[in-house]
Amino acid sequence: MTSWKRWALLGLLTLALALGLVRALDKRQQQQQTARQLAASSRAPSVIDLSEQDLFRAESVELMRSLPFTGTLRAVHSATLKARVAGELSGLSVREGDHVRAGQLLAQVDATEARARLAQAEQQVHANRAQLAIAQRQQDNNQALVRQGFISSTAAQTAELNLETARANLQATQSLLEIARKALADTELRAPISGQVAARLAQDGERVPVDARVLEIVDTRVLEIEAALPPADALELRVGQPADWSVEGMGQSSRARVARINPALQTGSRSLLTYLSVPAQAGLRQGLFVQGQIEVGHARAVAVPLSALRSDQPQPYLQLLQDGQVVHRKVVPGQPGQVSGEAMVAIDGLVPGTLVLRASAGALAAGTPVRAVPSAARPDAAATR
Repeated sequence: MTSWKRWALLGLLTLALALGLVRALDKRQQQQQTARQLAASSRAPSVIDLSEQDLFRAESVELMRSLPFTGTLRAVHSATLKARVAGELSGLSVREGDHVRAGQLLAQVDATEARARLAQAEQQVHANRAQLAIAQRQQDNNQALVRQGFISSTAAQTAELNLETARANLQATQSLLEIARKALADTELRAPISGQVAARLAQDGERVPVDARVLEIVDTRVLEIEAALPPADALELRVGQPADWSVEGMGQSSRARVARINPALQTGSRSLLTYLSVPAQAGLRQGLFVQGQIEVGHARAVAVPLSALRSDQPQPYLQLLQDGQVVHRKVVPGQPGQVSGEAMVAIDGLVPGTLVLRASAGALAAGTPVRAVPSAARPDAAATR
């Protein structure tokens, strides 16, 4: 091979290597540029769309200040029927849920001994009444004989003392007769109030001691709420304050009113017992657990929903929408209250009209770009239709 051919082949190889090197460098530059673009796009935050339901415009409202409470329903009129004498119980037929009338005979303790004592007392009264009649006639005769001078005044005085003794004996036996009658009446167990039997604590034929509990009777026509409140709420409580309360399972809340306030705190728990009168309502039972709010006053302030107040940082803060991005603002919560049934809290220094993110918006980092869009314009809202 001639020398010029060798040089030509060497030049072609050199050119091919140079072209390959240029292509490789160009491809690498393109890959690096693409990577930089992807990194920049990943660092740039995406805009988050918020619906109208995710935002709340702060405004000055009339906050209803209230005290939350929990309690139980209690019958205003209730009674425990106890055995007043010892003996065997008979005639007890009523059971839980049965209606009874005041004065109705519900059971009786064996009255054999009581009847015998009553008969004995009656016979003793008859005997003493006869003795009194004899002493009275003797006194009358002696007075006539004294006036005629047949007996001395000493004998007349003795007859008078015998009359006084007979009269005292009769009075004593009459008192014993009343005691015997009461003992017989105590063997009968009668309903002290009208209502329903809440508990049957003894059985027919059972021998019961004195003061043994036999029946519990409640009148569910008049109920009240017994609520235990912390002592810090005592200064704001007043008789007559209205309240809303509900029982689990009830469709809607009911109204009540503070009827009485216990003047002393409970030993141990240090709670303040408050009693709220409840209007008659079908289906209510003693012992139902209730919860509610006692209205203690109103105050005007700039407020936001209590759920919008976030506490996942050392100090409570609000998420605000300002200039198209999320701003975290530390706040000091003020007076809580209710507005149209929603729990609100006053925020001092918050300008009316400020857009606040509700709890439904979730936790967003400060500086996150957001925009408010109508609910119908959101992609997820359109997809659900």
